[in-house]
Amino acid sequence: MKNLLRNVSYVLFLFVFVSGVFILFGTPEKKPEEISLSTLISQINEQKIKEITVTNDELQITMADGKTEKALKEKEAGITETLKNYGVDNEKLKDVNILVKGEGAGSLWLSAILPFLLPFLLIAGFIWFMLRQAQRGNNQALSFGSSKARVSDPKDKKNRIIFNDVAGAKEAKEELYEIVEFLKTPKKFLSLGAKIPKGVLLLGSPGTGKTLIAKAVAGEANVPFFNISGSEFVEMFVGVGASRVRDLFKQAKKNSPAIVFIDEIDAVGRHRGAGLGGGHDEREQTLNQILVEMDGFDTNTNVIVIAATNRPDVLDPALLRPGRFDRRVVMDLPDIEERSAILKIHSKNKPLVKEVDLRVIAQRTPGFSGADLSNLLNEAAILSARRGKKTIGMNELAESIEKVILGPERKSRRIDEDEKKIIAYHEAGHALIASTLKHADPVQKISIISRGNAGGYTLNAPTKDKTLHSRNYFIDELSVFLGGYLSERLTFGDITTGASNDLERATAIARNLVTRYGMSDLGPRTFGHKEEMVFLGKEMHEEKNYSEETAREIDNQVTKFIADAYNVAEKILIDRKDLLIKISNVLLEKETIEQAEFNEIMGIAPVKKTEEEIPTKTTATASETIEEKTETVEINTN
Repeated sequence: MKNLLRNVSYVLFLFVFVSGVFILFGTPEKKPEEISLSTLISQINEQKIKEITVTNDELQITMADGKTEKALKEKEAGITETLKNYGVDNEKLKDVNILVKGEGAGSLWLSAILPFLLPFLLIAGFIWFMLRQAQRGNNQALSFGSSKARVSDPKDKKNRIIFNDVAGAKEAKEELYEIVEFLKTPKKFLSLGAKIPKGVLLLGSPGTGKTLIAKAVAGEANVPFFNISGSEFVEMFVGVGASRVRDLFKQAKKNSPAIVFIDEIDAVGRHRGAGLGGGHDEREQTLNQILVEMDGFDTNTNVIVIAATNRPDVLDPALLRPGRFDRRVVMDLPDIEERSAILKIHSKNKPLVKEVDLRVIAQRTPGFSGADLSNLLNEAAILSARRGKKTIGMNELAESIEKVILGPERKSRRIDEDEKKIIAYHEAGHALIASTLKHADPVQKISIISRGNAGGYTLNAPTKDKTLHSRNYFIDELSVFLGGYLSERLTFGDITTGASNDLERATAIARNLVTRYGMSDLGPRTFGHKEEMVFLGKEMHEEKNYSEETAREIDNQVTKFIADAYNVAEKILIDRKDLLIKISNVLLEKETIEQAEFNEIMGIAPVKKTEEEIPTKTTATASETIEEKTETVEINTN
């Protein structure tokens, strides 16, 4: 419809334009005055006429003073005969220059043929546009079931991505390099009776580089790369998705060796039979076609399917069996070394000052994915430009870390002095307990500057990357979470809603200690089994596999963990109340306390940093909940 309206507009514009041209050039600026033959004879006798130009029956008259006039002669008579019939003075007529012109072929065409031809041309043009539009619509209808995959040409060296462009993911590269070898030299493996793998499933959290490393495989192998999302297969019409799958694999086979990359395959690869539409809905038809196509590959077809998802638990078992996606490559969150390498790659086109140490930034960003680190550097560049700088410094990078985790500073938010004092004591309580307990993460920064939903926050720094957490660590963390709550209660004799997220997080940790980790007096077992209701989206359902009496014991154990942590935190805040007041006063004065200054207040000797030191766990004060970023980067929102 849009193309039809556009074509009609073109035709109307052309018609108006041509009409305007004819009006412009066909109508002179000043029309000559039309006179009668009697008047003309009088002017000739009075010697006022200089020249007469005869064109058919029309007389163009030029007077002695330069004025122009026109008149019409008799059709059947010549100009001289007409003038004599009206009694012209022959002597005076001799002084008039008479020119006789015939009408040319061009003038005849313009005056006679063009008025009939122009409408015909306009109508023909309009019909041509309509036919073209109809043909285009037919082509679109015929291509409705065609694949919409985007193809990357291996000859495009400018946009080519190889393994050197992907920082970190060493194990994933080693696993995928075999795929490159299969595509480059298939005979080497076929001669030994080896079968070329048909599918590789990339698993990992969002932003870990699954799509990037798939492109790098195609770049290393120098083969065409067909990129499509799982959602692009599914349409409202049954059979379209399956048709697009067939067309995609047909194109890939024609261009083999090639790589087909299906991003977010869980959009079509969810467990069959769990939906409300039974086995005949469009999504399941599409999945069935994918399974058939992957089974249809013979050993000589050098087409490898790479799929990516962050939800492997919902995939249909038929996709994961050997012969289809028989290889699974896990893309983990980067460690400190990989974060340093990723930051170097993303900072290539950004002017950094010499003092910038990307290693320090990597230490302060545990749990960040590659996409998070790229966003961090981009935010730092934007912040530097906003401040009128031509280079990016450490200050901008440090602020960008907090912005990515908690959001931008809310400088316009006006906080009452009493409320500001409550926030200061709240954050001081978190920091004081964290610095006192042996197994808690040390404090790196405290701030009462509002960011996002947080009224204040405390950054805690694990000394190294952690994959395992001990029972003592969780117990100390419970006391840290309750530090803000108790600080408010002991100082002001009242509590606020600022501790809501602290209490929620503390309760969740205590319950996990009992039901998931087997760290309570109930012994080494788990309680409850969580299942996702696939047909209801992401709704979680917990199967209760224990009795009501056991449920009561679980609640008692959770309460005991919270109560013990409460007593520990209360004792610390009472015994070290002078330090609590001191930290709060500094916060009220400066609003932010960095690690060195905090250690000086606490009397903690500065510790020499090792390469394994990795700061950042956040405890924040706010009125709404901010979800934790990962298991290693905690964000407590109060």
